[in-house]
Amino acid sequence: MRPNHLPVTSPQLQRARRCLLETGDLPLGLVDDTLQRSWQRSQHAGISPLGGLGEPPLCSDGELRRAVAAEHDFLAQARPVMDFVFDQMRDSGSLVVLANARGLLLHSLGDADFLGRAERVSLRPGALWHESDRGTNAIGTCLAESRAVVIHGAEHYLERNGFLTCSAAPVFGPRGQLRGVLDISGDHRGHHPHTFALVRSAARMIEDRLFHARHAGDRVLRLHPLAEGLGGVGEGLLALSEDGWVVGANPLAQQWLGLAADRIGACTLEQLTGTGLGLWPPGRVRVLQGSRGGQPLHARLDGTERVVIQARAPTPTTTHGGSDASRPIRAQATTAQHQAEQGALPHGAQEPGQPPAIDPRVADAFSRARRVQAQGIALLIQGESGTGKEVLARRLHKEGPRAGKPFVAVNCAALPEQLIEAELFGYVGGAFTGARREGSPGRIREAHGGTLFLDEIGDMPLPLQARLLRVLQDKAVVPVGAGQAMPVDFLLVSATHQRLKDAIACGTFRADLYYRLNGLSVTLPPLRERQDFDALLPELLGRIACDMGRPAIESVHPGLLAALRQHAWPGNLRQLHALLRTACALLPAASKDLDWSHLPEDMAEELRAADDTRPPQPFTGAASHPPSHADTHVGETNLRRLSSQAIRQVIEATQGNMSEAARRLGISRNTLYRWLRKSGGNDLA
Repeated sequence: MRPNHLPVTSPQLQRARRCLLETGDLPLGLVDDTLQRSWQRSQHAGISPLGGLGEPPLCSDGELRRAVAAEHDFLAQARPVMDFVFDQMRDSGSLVVLANARGLLLHSLGDADFLGRAERVSLRPGALWHESDRGTNAIGTCLAESRAVVIHGAEHYLERNGFLTCSAAPVFGPRGQLRGVLDISGDHRGHHPHTFALVRSAARMIEDRLFHARHAGDRVLRLHPLAEGLGGVGEGLLALSEDGWVVGANPLAQQWLGLAADRIGACTLEQLTGTGLGLWPPGRVRVLQGSRGGQPLHARLDGTERVVIQARAPTPTTTHGGSDASRPIRAQATTAQHQAEQGALPHGAQEPGQPPAIDPRVADAFSRARRVQAQGIALLIQGESGTGKEVLARRLHKEGPRAGKPFVAVNCAALPEQLIEAELFGYVGGAFTGARREGSPGRIREAHGGTLFLDEIGDMPLPLQARLLRVLQDKAVVPVGAGQAMPVDFLLVSATHQRLKDAIACGTFRADLYYRLNGLSVTLPPLRERQDFDALLPELLGRIACDMGRPAIESVHPGLLAALRQHAWPGNLRQLHALLRTACALLPAASKDLDWSHLPEDMAEELRAADDTRPPQPFTGAASHPPSHADTHVGETNLRRLSSQAIRQVIEATQGNMSEAARRLGISRNTLYRWLRKSGGNDLA
């Protein structure tokens, strides 16, 4: 008997199958509503219950690796739970399986005696188990219904899967997005009803782990009908940003508070108290919003059930340097994985009295972008190359209402002009010479349901700007060679290092497209202007150490640290990351201390020489005042802001080596020579 459903006997199933095969219909009452809907979906997908799988739906090894990499955080939180579940079921002839939101199996653990039988029906990583691929099955039907299900024996649509009994539960992320499915499969003769309860409890454990990993730096409200239940698996969890926005909730909190997934990130705690917690006095809202943890508060949900609520203060996720330039930065190994997942972007509130863990301008850009993106408004990210525009876009997607859907990034500057149209809009087979016979959907259609990120949008040719504008207006795309428009739905994020208003004035960018792209414009500051170097450095080192699978870097040589702080970084975060990655690669495996000897020779010389040309200054931490003009001229990369005196000092410091001078100024040698000619710079040579 399937949980919460009418019992289904073998004769009923046999009769239902016969009706489905002979008439294409299912009489009411033979099977429950869930199974009836699933069988009908399977039939409409063109799958034969009696047929085998000529070509089993499997992805390639490369596709599986990319999928596993894309689901790194999901797997990291699910694997410990899967290990625990498998330990409880070891030697029972069972298999524990994790699938993503597409039904792609990512990871499995099973008894050896059952694995061989599971392999014969491709119940293994790399296989697709969506209903449209394999008919009614616990994983695919769970995805289709967005709730836990059991598919027992002959309830499977394909007869070849009838030896299985599978219990599956959906796993939701803290933004309400479906992340995937946890499944326990075994021989139908050994099915135990308790398996259904186990898989649902395990899915809830994964959801809570995902929540805590994502919101370690946010204020968290714990909810439970009993004070003793706070901190357990059955509690509701609600995450608040520093300014009171609801930025995360586990499914229990969403259920108890009547919080729809699309409101997460789009409402404040005070707005929420107007619905699910309407009887809360405003004073209690302020107490919870500012609480650092302590005594639980009691409230009622919609005036009926009582709930106990306790606030948990944010957990600091980064450390900060001191006020002395000789003090090394420490990168905490315990936060390396979290930092690697989050990137160099704002995460949560900070304890009062501490220097900010992130540059205020970056934090403000992220906060504003998150709010408008929750409402489907187009976002334009501006900033120099390497400042983290794509990282910001990916972070917003991962935390937004379309998380779990495709994130498609297109670099408009990297595509040849003759190919960009087909790449973006797709094409039908035979549309042009060299076109694939089966055609291509194009990047825009690949982003359907998710986020389309157009990098360097300012480099898009004018004719294609007109076509993109039409797509945004009509929400439909016409592939090259096709006559019919195809509807698309995506969230648009664009990025550029150019000033698009200047491009509009020059006639190289359409004003009407600019206003479509610019629902909100945010600017990421260059690294040389950011005030959070002491937070960024250990974060990047932690991420790199995690990627390389090596121990975390514990300290940086004080002299090297001072030089890194003062460098101009014309390549911004990308350049800093590349240098640190090389340094970590040169660092012996057993060493945890980074110094000058681990840098490439040319960069070490550049940092030392630049350090010699400026007077020493005490470093006052992330909240220090911007440096004076006399201190910034050596590292300034915008040549129009350099004075002749600054250029002279650099050329003198390099003893007339123009290549070295240009490199320190962050410009090309030809640009430096042109400037000298324009300014009558013979006296500078």
